[in-house]
Amino acid sequence: LPALLSVARHRILPKHQRTERQSTEVAHSGWVSWARWVAHHPWRSSIGATVVLVTLAIPMLDMRLGQADAGSDPTTTTHRRAYDLLATGFGDGFNGPLLIAVDLGDNPDPTVLDRLSSSVAADPGVRAVSPPELNATGDTALITAIPTTKPQDQATSDLVHRLRNDLLPAATTGTGAEALVGGPTAGFIDQSDKIADRLPWFIAAVVSMSFLLLMVVFRSILVPLKAALLNLLSIGAAYGVVVAVFQWGWGRSLIGLDEAVPIASFVPMMMFAILFGLSMDYEVFILSRIREEYHRGHSNIDSIVEGLGATAGVITAAALIMISVFVGFVASDDPVVKMMGVGLATAVAVDATIVRMVLVPSTMALVGDANWWLPRWLDRILPHLDMESDPDQQPLELPLAEGASR
Repeated sequence: LPALLSVARHRILPKHQRTERQSTEVAHSGWVSWARWVAHHPWRSSIGATVVLVTLAIPMLDMRLGQADAGSDPTTTTHRRAYDLLATGFGDGFNGPLLIAVDLGDNPDPTVLDRLSSSVAADPGVRAVSPPELNATGDTALITAIPTTKPQDQATSDLVHRLRNDLLPAATTGTGAEALVGGPTAGFIDQSDKIADRLPWFIAAVVSMSFLLLMVVFRSILVPLKAALLNLLSIGAAYGVVVAVFQWGWGRSLIGLDEAVPIASFVPMMMFAILFGLSMDYEVFILSRIREEYHRGHSNIDSIVEGLGATAGVITAAALIMISVFVGFVASDDPVVKMMGVGLATAVAVDATIVRMVLVPSTMALVGDANWWLPRWLDRILPHLDMESDPDQQPLELPLAEGASR
């Protein structure tokens, strides 16, 4: 790409941009007018945008991670029809049996299996319990428990935790035996629990690394901190929309979803990784332009207006392309693919409009020149990265407030 651009030179630009009138045209563009309005009404813009994002993110507080099974697929598929026939004939939990493996130990207690079976069968969440099956050596047994609820229901997850934490330990106390709950349903529940426990650490690690990188590039503390917080807001809004549509079932018929489903355990992690990368692309693009104008000697407000006016069209075009791609996922029959499409399209749309076009300029206008403040001691220890160095351009000396850093 750089080689082709060097051959094309200025011929790659539209004709009207090859003249000196370019700056005049940009100054009168619609995006500049919008940026000027936002920058001169920062409180109104930032509060309104924040209220919208927080409202969209509220359903996220009720997010329940799980694993979609055949019961979430379209009713026209053969495996969904088979799933429904089994559920009708033998109960909802027949499609997700729990396997209880019992290690009887060196001195098996002949009564422990009866106590286990009785204890499990007495639980209100269990529909049926099979007779224990012993292996050839008689030291291991297998008990199959059929829940009363679907594999993806919260009640089934509660049953697995109840068996592990209360019922099975109580039934095997003092016998030397050990009972463990397994099977595909329990495995999916364990996977969801593990991802839910690790997701906050994953998010914290990514946000921390991006904060450090942006601080090195832009020589600022508030700019990367603001970027991290705003990106979390946009991703939270996307999570909220996904929960409202798929878990609560709001408007699910519009995307061809037959019934509400839990949020697939890996979807929030994948969404965060992809969306954080896309949103940081937009952030670096717009902030680089604003910083460039600021270092040319423009005021904070003028830098925001010029920077947003010059980059808004590109960001909008890029976002429209990504939204079009992600919306195409909704046509899939797989609810997990639909989930990814709705979440990614929503997040890109929110990030490219509410966050980049409203919150970024309004918050930067509120902070003022402190956007580019960095303590001198921190400036000395951080590495210097100059992404847009021009050997023919002399550095511009700017007056600095006391304690500020160049």
